[in-house]
Amino acid sequence: MLDKATREKIVDDFFEVYRSRKPMPLLTATYPGIEVEDAYRIQQGFVARQVAAGSKVKGYKVGLTSKPMQEFSGTTEPDFSAITGDFFVPEATPIPMSRFFAPMVEMEIAFVMKEPLKGPGVLPVDVIRATDFVLPAIEIVDFRVERAPGLNVIDNIADLAFCGAVVLGANPRRLDQIDIRRVKGALYRNGTKELEGEASAVLGNPVTAVAWLANKLGEFGTAFEPGDTILTGSFVRVLPISAGDEIVCQFDQGLGEVATSFV
Repeated sequence: MLDKATREKIVDDFFEVYRSRKPMPLLTATYPGIEVEDAYRIQQGFVARQVAAGSKVKGYKVGLTSKPMQEFSGTTEPDFSAITGDFFVPEATPIPMSRFFAPMVEMEIAFVMKEPLKGPGVLPVDVIRATDFVLPAIEIVDFRVERAPGLNVIDNIADLAFCGAVVLGANPRRLDQIDIRRVKGALYRNGTKELEGEASAVLGNPVTAVAWLANKLGEFGTAFEPGDTILTGSFVRVLPISAGDEIVCQFDQGLGEVATSFV
């Protein structure tokens, strides 16, 4: 376990990464005693400074929702991060690659809440009642730490669960209009289908991911608020992208598509 001063120094280092444009060494290599609790406190410290500077928490992401990714990261459960408003990018707006360090894209379903929801004890049925609608989404994964051997869940959590940006589609669907477990999607890069998958890859059901997160946040005294957007995890593996790439994610059951491009 790290002391408070060390955690605050690491938060300083994350902000320095944005200024220097140089990723920082793996926290797990630099601080052998670092623990998962430290990582969440570092993440909270980073987000708190963003909020103090005028940003606002607009939602959360669930990461590591597949068993292979959990095994790769050395964990047995998902992780999460808060997402502030500056991470949300308008659809179809070209995004400068200079904003990122090592960007990749994922396709997801985002839940938008209409009621507060706080754990413990949140069940999937509670999530269904509290959800306003769902949207197609692209998450841009990015790394402020080095992508080096030994990278694990602690580095992931401290680094905002590797969230770089979020692009939301504008075709809402209510949960009673779709069979969310069976929503299928395909990710296209420059007109070529690269990946396809089904929402059941996300903990068996994206609703389960939202319930898990509500209960996990409850451990930190935090709750979903009306209007919060929850990214539930990717259908597919991450796809690296380059300047000039156009990304389109198409979903069935009336969810439509969401698109973005990189310059």
